[in-house]
Parts: sequence; structure tokens; C-alpha cells
Amino acid sequence: MNENISKILKMVEEGKIDAAKAAELIDAINSKEKDEPSESKKPSIKMLKIKVISEGEDEKVNIKFPVKFIKASLKAFGKMPINIDGDKDNDIDLQAIADAIEHGIEGKIMEITTKKGENVEIVIE
Repeated sequence: MNENISKILKMVEEGKIDAAKAAELIDAINSKEKDEPSESKKPSIKMLKIKVISEGEDEKVNIKFPVKFIKASLKAFGKMPINIDGDKDNDIDLQAIADAIEHGIEGKIMEITTKKGENVEIVIE
């Protein structure tokens, strides 16, 4: 139970306030809590993360895009392929990624190995 509500109930028990005043105070507390979103209630910002990892190296590329940006870009420009080191065989269809986002899919959604042996991971978090 909320600490403030416990204090109000204690005041009623001690005869310091009546039940009507207690109900008024509890309503005020509850409405204030509804107006102030807690950290857990705030929507998290989903990110599209693209990592390129070369064999035997740390991350070569680590890019993060807000999902809302990807959606807006797709709406404005259509398909937005990402060309990896000029390798046309590895274009990434962001429309497919946007569809995954729309359906609420999270986690690693794509993993590609380029001709150069680089691993590309696409994750939605």
C-alpha cells in the first residue's frame, strides 16, 4: 500500500481526520499518481541496431536508429536498402525490417555474412 495512504488511514484511526476527509485526500493522491507517469510506465524508445563485426576484430560499425525514424523514412522514400561495402548482393530491405517492427518483433531479426567475412547483425530493441 502507498505510504501516504497508510498515513491517512492512521490519522483516521487516531481521530485526527474523519472518513470523508480521508477519502478526499486518497482521491487527490490517486489522481496525482495518474498524472505523473512513473519510469516503468514511460514507453521505451525502440531502436534499430546494426552491427558489423569483422573476423578477429571488435565491432567495426555500431549504428542505432530510432524505429520512428525508420518508419518515417520508409513512408517518405519507400524502400531504403543499405549497401554494405558496395556488395549489391547484401542489400538489406528495410521494409521487411519495418514489417517486423509493426508486428512487434524484437531481438535479432537478421544476420548476414558478407563476402568479406564480416557479420552484420540487425536487432530491434
